[in-house]
Amino acid sequence: MSAGELESSSAGEQAKLIRQRYREAAETVRKGKMCALFINDLDAGATQYTVNNQMVNATLMNIADSPTNVKLPGQYSRQDNPRVPVVVTGNDFSTLYAPLIRDGRMDNALRARVYDDEVRRWVAEVGVENVGRKLVNSADAPPAFEPPKVTLSKLEYGVTLVEEQENVKRVQLADKYLRDAALGDANEER
Repeated sequence: MSAGELESSSAGEQAKLIRQRYREAAETVRKGKMCALFINDLDAGATQYTVNNQMVNATLMNIADSPTNVKLPGQYSRQDNPRVPVVVTGNDFSTLYAPLIRDGRMDNALRARVYDDEVRRWVAEVGVENVGRKLVNSADAPPAFEPPKVTLSKLEYGVTLVEEQENVKRVQLADKYLRDAALGDANEER
């Protein structure tokens, strides 16, 4: 998807489109092929504060919270769909709705970082070129990861997460300062 597809004068169309594309990708995964949803230049298409963009943000948050239960409007029965990775690109994620750019609650974010290390180790072991064969329609069982041991070095990820969130705040404050300071006294109402 491109940022241009996230613009429409019809209320709810963008959110519906994201759900539809996610479901299409899930069907591709169900058929045994690897698939992901890419949203290019999300920061260009989801930063305006309109009802439609609020719905886009809400849809992306809903997918993040419940990736195996993505429904189209009018669907009410529970039918699980395969989980699909969502990859976004952009130039300045500090302009996005803040919950979209954080890893989630600190404990979940720490766990995700530790598991990311385990997944990277597994990919290095099997080789990037073999990941598809190991995951899709494989006779082998899917990879299983032991719950990681929490060590002092792993807890340092918490410091990194806090620094990343502080950096986002700092960038947003710097942008506000520059925006307000650029015109000096011209910003004041007379």
